[in-house]
Amino acid sequence: MTTGLHPGGPPQDPPPTGNQPLPRQAPIGHGALPADNRPRSSVITARAAASFEPVGRSVATARSFVRDTLQGWGFADIVDDAVVLTSELVTNAVVHAGTAADVLCLRSDDGVRIEVADHYPEREIPLQGAAINMSSPDREGGRGLQLCAALASRWGVDYTPTQKLVWFQLDLPARPVGTRAAGPSLPADLLPLADGRVRVAVVQIDRTGSIASWNEDAEDLFGYAAEQVTGKPLTDLAAWPHTPGTSTGIAEALRLSRWEGSYGIRGADGRVIPVYASHLRVRDTGGEPSTVCLLVRDHERAVLQTPLRGPAPDAASTPDGQNTDPFEVFIGSPAPDDLDGLLQRTVERARDMLDGDSAFLLLATDDETELEVRASTGLPSARQRFARVPVEGGPGRYGSARMPAVHEDLMAVPGAVPLLSGTGMRSVVTVPLKVEGRLTGSLGVAAEGPNKYSNEEALRLQFAADRIALAVESARLGELERLRRGSLSFLVEASDLLAGTLDRDQTLALMAQMTVPTLATWCAVYTIADQSSDPYLSYVLHEDEELIDGIKSLLSKIAPPDPVPTPGARVWAAPAEAAHQAALRTSMRSLGLGEPTRRVSSGIGPTLATASAVGGETVVLPLVARNRVIGMLTLGKPTDEHFRQEILELAEDLSRRAALALDNARLYSERTAISQSLQRSLLPPDLPHIEGVEVEVIYRAAGEGNEVGGDFYDLFPIRDGVYGFAIGDVCGTGPEAAAVTGLARHALRLLAREGFTGPAVLERLNSAILDEGARSRFLTLLYGELWPQEDGSAKLKVVCAGHPLPLRLRQDGTVEPAAEPQPLLGVMDDLELYEQTVTLDPGDVLLCVTDGVTERREGTRMLGDDGLSDVLTTCTGLTAGAVAARIMRAVERFASDAPSDDMAILAMRVPGLQKD
Repeated sequence: MTTGLHPGGPPQDPPPTGNQPLPRQAPIGHGALPADNRPRSSVITARAAASFEPVGRSVATARSFVRDTLQGWGFADIVDDAVVLTSELVTNAVVHAGTAADVLCLRSDDGVRIEVADHYPEREIPLQGAAINMSSPDREGGRGLQLCAALASRWGVDYTPTQKLVWFQLDLPARPVGTRAAGPSLPADLLPLADGRVRVAVVQIDRTGSIASWNEDAEDLFGYAAEQVTGKPLTDLAAWPHTPGTSTGIAEALRLSRWEGSYGIRGADGRVIPVYASHLRVRDTGGEPSTVCLLVRDHERAVLQTPLRGPAPDAASTPDGQNTDPFEVFIGSPAPDDLDGLLQRTVERARDMLDGDSAFLLLATDDETELEVRASTGLPSARQRFARVPVEGGPGRYGSARMPAVHEDLMAVPGAVPLLSGTGMRSVVTVPLKVEGRLTGSLGVAAEGPNKYSNEEALRLQFAADRIALAVESARLGELERLRRGSLSFLVEASDLLAGTLDRDQTLALMAQMTVPTLATWCAVYTIADQSSDPYLSYVLHEDEELIDGIKSLLSKIAPPDPVPTPGARVWAAPAEAAHQAALRTSMRSLGLGEPTRRVSSGIGPTLATASAVGGETVVLPLVARNRVIGMLTLGKPTDEHFRQEILELAEDLSRRAALALDNARLYSERTAISQSLQRSLLPPDLPHIEGVEVEVIYRAAGEGNEVGGDFYDLFPIRDGVYGFAIGDVCGTGPEAAAVTGLARHALRLLAREGFTGPAVLERLNSAILDEGARSRFLTLLYGELWPQEDGSAKLKVVCAGHPLPLRLRQDGTVEPAAEPQPLLGVMDDLELYEQTVTLDPGDVLLCVTDGVTERREGTRMLGDDGLSDVLTTCTGLTAGAVAARIMRAVERFASDAPSDDMAILAMRVPGLQKD
């Protein structure tokens, strides 16, 4: 804004804009004169000019410019009308026309002329004598000419090819000589009631709150002599509070720079005397602060009370006598249905009411320790929205949000209102929003100039805040209830998803996918393996997949957050700082300016988009499970954005569930790894190569995650040219059966290599199983020894102890048992077992299976020995691997359900001369 003030002199035309335009015909309002027919009798004694940029804030600045100019000229009587008209005309220029506005104020002896010009070049020029189409007064725009016709003494419009100029003249009202401004004449019965002589008690309070001086009027009003009360705290005499809706204490009021209000003083006779007080905080010559209190009887408050700028209409009634809602008087009707709309309209009305440049409204958290910015106007809202400030006094804050406060110049008290730091605002007034004595929010209005607000504006703003507080709190509770219902549904769904997996990597992915974009724009999950390990960046997700790699690169170059077990979200500034520095390096490098002085560690080179994505608020939530920090969940916003308190509380609930799910997945992974390692030790590592014999094994353990069950197999060399083989089935499945499996397999190898025959090996194994006592389980076992022969055949000696009989497939397709059944192991002490000799000719196949194959069921049907024989008959000419695969396919296709028992298939084939 550029301004100029010129001293009085002879009449001068306004300075031309560009080429001097020729005057064009303009519409003439009621009692108006064309611009070129300005009365020559009026002498311009002063002029003030200003230009305003085409931004919304310029409207408030223009109002302030006109108000200050006219008050400086002593035209207080017409200030309000001039401000209203200027506001409408400047709004038309900077908002609707979208151009700069030039405002010129001309002072004369009988009034003031104000001209507002825009620079919109394509204005329609009305025809002479054409009727002016006035818009509806209820519309947002188009009311400027209507107001000019209603309020101005004269007005008119000038059109040129480059601008449109609207001017209006306000004449000064006739008033007696020597009267500058006075209140209206009132009948005697409407004047304030006073005693025979109005007594004003002057009481001075020192910095400790004690009475330092007490004048004669104070003695007359309250009955105490000065020596009786000097040195005593004023709180001993004050009955607090009497002002309705006031929760400010007397001690707090005495520390404010200015304060007006009602309370009571206990007189010498014990009665409470209602008084109206005006407090002023001053310093003596030594710099010691004290408060001067002027007190009158409450019904004489007109002596001290600051008058309003204009007549204050009754908030409960309209001019026609109809009752209206005081809330609607301030907020307008209809009121917005949503909380954000209500808050936004509130700050806009508050700004206009106090003629401010900006306004803001903060809502208190449930514990009343912090205030969260929810609406603002005239401020960078993207940066300020959801920012939090403390309620009570402390570092970076002056006073308390629980009381009204007026700051005449923020330059004198840096950091008094952190929300306004760096915004150019100088003066500010803030008032609390309270419901039933509980702090629910804070409303503030600020201006770019100093000394703009006083206790008068604080009282007006508090009056408005008291009327909207209940509506705001009701809307906030409604929104909070909707958020909580949504949060509950979100947490239920999250719990179901997290409980549905025990895979660690999938759990990490679910954590990130549930937070982005519901709770945050991006997130990163750090994990901690053990207490001695550093946090490790395990997962990064952004709602824009193209930015994930850049964020991961940025986070990997900075130190991870500290693993603090304290619950709740804490701000982590490192990513935003690193992103800012990286963006600065990138920008300077692109401009050819080299590297900045302050450098980030080399290797960070994210794009400007990545830096912007990480440049907002970043919070860290600990992942605590079983009293140990197992990681951190990091949530981030893009540049200049903040988290809502409700979102942080929801994220904290999610982090607790996610931490337990992640720890369960870790424990499951560890135990699965241990189990699988132990199970693998129960199976033979590799099958030996037997010259002249094909061998194939297929093994399936029942149960999820099991690699070994009650079925087992083995094939091992005993001595040169002799091999032992076994296939068995321990009663039951699971770890108990697997334990007997390990005992049997290792005992078979050891005994066979000691030179024992097949029956002797099984008899000793039977004794070892019985020695297990209560842990013993009976065992079916097929054991044999294999001797490959030089003629291409193979000789076998087998013992079948209660196991399904081995089947022999000849080249002609016939199938027959290769052994006879004998007693199983682990049941009786004395066993008399014998071995049988079988010779496999070239092309023959020996098939050994466990009962999981033959007892495969589908309803009442069972595969059985006959079914297995039928399948084996079709395997003539196949290799050992093809035979085993065909048997397994037949077993799987026999029933649709998953197998419920362990299965093992051992196929041995002596190659023949046929083509395989």
